[in-house]
Amino acid sequence: MPRCERHLVRFFQTALFAVIAGLIGILPARAQGLGGAGTIQGTVKDPSGGAMVAVSVELSNPVSGFKKTATTDGAGKFTFQNLPQNPYHLEIIVPGYQRVVKDVDVRSAVAIDLGTLSLAAASATSVEVQGHSDLVETSSVAHIDVDESLVSKLVLDVLSGMSTSITLSSPGVVADSNGFFHPIGDHAQTQFSIDNQPVTDQQSRAYSNQISPNAVQSMEIITGVPPAEFGDKDSLVVRITTKSGLDQKPSGDFSFGYGSFKSPSAEINLGVGNSKAGNFLSYQGTQTDRYLDPPEFVMLHDHGQSESLFDRVDAKTGAKGTFHLNVQGAHSSFDVPNTYDQDASGQAQHQTINTFNVAPGYAAVMGASTVLTLNGFVRQDRVGLTPSANPFADTPATVSQARRLTNMGVKADVSYLHGVHNLKFGTTLSATRLAEVFALGITDPTFNSPCVDATGAPSAITTLTSTSQCAAAQLSANDGFVPGLLQFDLTRKGSNFNFNDTGTVKQQSVYVQDEIKAGEATFNLGLRVDHYAGLSTTSLVEPRLGVAYLIKSSSTSLRASYGRTLETPYNENLLLSSATGANGLTDSVFGAQSTNPLQAGKRDQFETGVQQGFGRWIVMDFGYFKKHTVNGYDFDVLFNTPIVFPISWDHSNINGFTGRVTLVEHGGFSAFTVFGHTNAIFFNPENGGLLFNSPLPTGSFRIDHDQKFQQTTNVQYAFDKAHGAWVGFTWRYDSGLVAGAVTDYATAMAFTADQQAAIGLYCGSTFATPTSPITSCASSTRGATRVVIPADGTEDDTTNPPRIAPRSLFDMGFGIDNLFNSKKVKAKLRVSIVNLTNKEALYNFLSTFSGTHFVTPRAFQVQFGITF
Repeated sequence: MPRCERHLVRFFQTALFAVIAGLIGILPARAQGLGGAGTIQGTVKDPSGGAMVAVSVELSNPVSGFKKTATTDGAGKFTFQNLPQNPYHLEIIVPGYQRVVKDVDVRSAVAIDLGTLSLAAASATSVEVQGHSDLVETSSVAHIDVDESLVSKLVLDVLSGMSTSITLSSPGVVADSNGFFHPIGDHAQTQFSIDNQPVTDQQSRAYSNQISPNAVQSMEIITGVPPAEFGDKDSLVVRITTKSGLDQKPSGDFSFGYGSFKSPSAEINLGVGNSKAGNFLSYQGTQTDRYLDPPEFVMLHDHGQSESLFDRVDAKTGAKGTFHLNVQGAHSSFDVPNTYDQDASGQAQHQTINTFNVAPGYAAVMGASTVLTLNGFVRQDRVGLTPSANPFADTPATVSQARRLTNMGVKADVSYLHGVHNLKFGTTLSATRLAEVFALGITDPTFNSPCVDATGAPSAITTLTSTSQCAAAQLSANDGFVPGLLQFDLTRKGSNFNFNDTGTVKQQSVYVQDEIKAGEATFNLGLRVDHYAGLSTTSLVEPRLGVAYLIKSSSTSLRASYGRTLETPYNENLLLSSATGANGLTDSVFGAQSTNPLQAGKRDQFETGVQQGFGRWIVMDFGYFKKHTVNGYDFDVLFNTPIVFPISWDHSNINGFTGRVTLVEHGGFSAFTVFGHTNAIFFNPENGGLLFNSPLPTGSFRIDHDQKFQQTTNVQYAFDKAHGAWVGFTWRYDSGLVAGAVTDYATAMAFTADQQAAIGLYCGSTFATPTSPITSCASSTRGATRVVIPADGTEDDTTNPPRIAPRSLFDMGFGIDNLFNSKKVKAKLRVSIVNLTNKEALYNFLSTFSGTHFVTPRAFQVQFGITF
């Protein structure tokens, strides 16, 4: 079957390239925007048929908050370019004429020509109203749309990037440390499609440098079964349309800020262009003494800085098409935060990430109903971790890393609109070049000691190198001793473990999909074929099917969908993690249980949901999902460093629900709430990858991105339009991720004093401190303030696992967009406060997959800027 699928990929690609070559030769062709964004155009005329010049045409989407205005030219024509694929409400209001209203659904890169829109005189007896402005969409693909107007007023900390914006605005997305999130029950199975460029590697600030939110015009966030055009990582698909300088007079803004933890920041955004060419540039830079979420509530060795530059160029190349270029360069440099114990030893690890991205593209309209889009891309992340100058200052081990990930490829799509069909087919060819250098040496003599004392504590005597020596030293053999690690124990005359390897992951895919309108029903039919050739090889044929039905009388949209997807292994440290196992690196002393490299996963996914409108102001969306995956992926973190290793389990079952309720802007007031529930159950054995932290769970278990319930409520009010004054408030609730290390109170008493203090362990009225642990407790009043510990004898990895304690965090922001009520150059002021109540809470604790991280303490940021 895999061989047949590979032949099928090649056949489709050959046929597709033949079609593309034919389309390129077709004339004439008209210019078109890039990245899958749409275009709406039309002509406004008066009752006599004369062109109406300088008429304002407004386009909006009340749910996402999108709003844009175009002005007719000397021929009465107007054009909206670079439009995200959404439904829109178009309105023309001219004094002395009756209003023209039209609803337009943009679902393709093919331009929508509205033809002539005639304005009737105000004295006419009829009004031309075409369409209606329902808030409900008829789509089988569960998604939400987020416009820049919402992102710009979300209450974010100084380091928040795209990840935090997605977490705050998306249902079913669970917050984790360092701007990371768990999408719809998975770990990092997220694809960003940035102006049609697929980006599938991890994007939190510990792994890569993200695109600045200031460069984003809108996001379509797909939480359900994705269309066939998306593969590789597709638990969550974020389709981003960046800002363009097309049809934009010189405009922009400059701003400077300062906040808690000595955090200065600067932003510059500039756009300029006409109907034929445009350029948009965005720069963002910051530094802070709290760069990563640390393993303590306080910051110990946590300084960092980052800067990012994004530039987009659009140019129409005569009558045949449009050229497009995205360029990004970014750099971050930050300390690895310490625990109290690591800080006392003088640990000073440091990480740097350098990123560049170049993505050229070309689009051409072939006739009135076909668009060809070609995108190339080269993206690279260089990640380096430097150990302390004194190796023994690092505990429990000294580690270093130099990793390079280079992704390059081409994506070609053809979109075709005809009658009830919205057809799209395409291919993606990519190669990811990996280079990994890694070193590790154990510096703590108790980490892998062969002997333990009478209390069970590992012995620090470095002359002991075998369990056979324990009895003579009046000690007992350590059941957890790993003889193979002895060669890397620097305290026992070992030497560093060193790894250096390169490899290339190649992927090819072809797809075809059709969205068919049949009355009030919409059918989505798609087929994708993927071929993955990394350290393992897999091919898969993937049907994608969906149906939606609109009940107009009640403003109700029902949907259901099914998809089969190929889930590919993570690329970060893929070579090292796949080289372990029996007969592999050092004969599996690092804990891997499989002899095979990481295999691709195969998933069956179902989603069903309902979207309900209430009048013209409220819309609700609720969905249920179920996913079964053979080879379920996650990561293992090395101690408390940013170094991670991909792993896979035999299979996983994930199900739950998502929801969003939106109150569209009315009288200056708007609000939304997003929520979700996830059961994420994984099943042994661990069948691939380096799993350094032990012990392993047995049987089935809830993984650490399982959470009973989470919700985010955002409320905004604009109370002074003249000055653009507004206020925003956010409430974030999380019921707590799984914290598998704290199985019972007795286990907690065996933790170090610092670890006990981190979870808030108490016995009666006595609380553990970083220097005073609790070693025994006779009181019935015992537990932890930041972790929910199961009662003695009740812990079960599947039915009753320990969890992080529930938390509610409150954020607040307010601003004035036009301080002095000026016409052209405007001064703006913004104040943000996160964790308003200064709640001490954890994201996770001693997680095999994440480590220990505290949420941000109360922090403020003041920003002043100029807009023109």
